[in-house]
Amino acid sequence: MVGLRWWNHIDEDGKSHWVFESGKESSQENKTVSEAESRIFWLGLIACPVLWVIFAFSALFSFRVKWLAVVIMGVVLQGANLYGYIRCKVGSRKNLTSMATSYFGKQFLRQNTGDDQTS
Repeated sequence: MVGLRWWNHIDEDGKSHWVFESGKESSQENKTVSEAESRIFWLGLIACPVLWVIFAFSALFSFRVKWLAVVIMGVVLQGANLYGYIRCKVGSRKNLTSMATSYFGKQFLRQNTGDDQTS
């Protein structure tokens, strides 16, 4: 739907390799995904784990232990799906780490220097 896919590949040696792909857009004319569809996709992808976490707290505080196992599996599976698509969108793990470090570094510097402009 948004040009992203990820899967697990096992080679001949039995080693597991995760593959994260992102389709590159060559021009505006060949754009197959609208902005509205992309926003709906990402909103749904982020909202589902949040909903599962709410269910987890509900099951935990109502002492329904048998449902807590189901809810925890929902959180884990939806979280893995969200993580996979974020890796596809951002790129490799190194890029994700450097992006987060850069963002927090900029926030730290902006806060300490009193600069209210965003770059």
